[in-house]
Amino acid sequence: MEVGFLGLGIMGKAMSMNLLRNGFKVTVWNRTLSKCEELVEHGASIGETPAEVVKKCKYTIAMLSDPSAALSVVFDKDGVLEQMCSGKGYIDMSTVDADTSIKISESLYDEAIPAFNVMGKKSFFLGQVGNGAKMKLVVNMIMGSMMNAFSEGLVLSDRSGLSQQTLLDVLELGAIATPMFKMKGPAMIQNNYAPAFPLKHQQKDMRLALALGDENGVSMPVAAAANEAFKKARSMGFGDHDFSAIYETVKTLGHSK
Repeated sequence: MEVGFLGLGIMGKAMSMNLLRNGFKVTVWNRTLSKCEELVEHGASIGETPAEVVKKCKYTIAMLSDPSAALSVVFDKDGVLEQMCSGKGYIDMSTVDADTSIKISESLYDEAIPAFNVMGKKSFFLGQVGNGAKMKLVVNMIMGSMMNAFSEGLVLSDRSGLSQQTLLDVLELGAIATPMFKMKGPAMIQNNYAPAFPLKHQQKDMRLALALGDENGVSMPVAAAANEAFKKARSMGFGDHDFSAIYETVKTLGHSK
């Protein structure tokens, strides 16, 4: 199967690499074309425009930063829509709102399963178009809220004279143990925020999740507070750092006596 891939941020690059390593032919496009070079070294081809990628490939996958980018790649000049026709499939894996997914929509789940299986751990069919976008927003909303609480706990342990590393060890043994705490905690206490998931994207997902809550009449005070903390972190210049840099916001707001 030859697969097109649009968007080579942290996630898109890793997903494209998984496809290449598993024997797929991959043609890639990114708004900044220089980001394609590393994948070319591993066997990928480059498409100059999204339309060119779609023309060449039976299936094209997108992993873009936000709703405006997702819509632009489809509907702008030299976009996906110019080359879409019967027999071709477009799969948008960007974290966007349901309305954006519906605008772009066409479900090709069964045919695309071989590619899905090498890009991630498990695939779920969630029914009507838009449900995948909603599920991703719910998951990322929970993740962002957890990261805010985790950051508060790290700061509180430090300011009250406890070892942060011991806190990590205790958390790992308890009912709230999670791979995120184990993976992110050691780097956070070393003030290392190399981006795996940029904070600006986490804040965008919190905003979209809160909008979904508004649409459905769901009160989300914890998520709203976390969103404000992520917004503060962006204003402090941490937008391009890992989302765990929200820890710096908590440290600043909880300034020592």
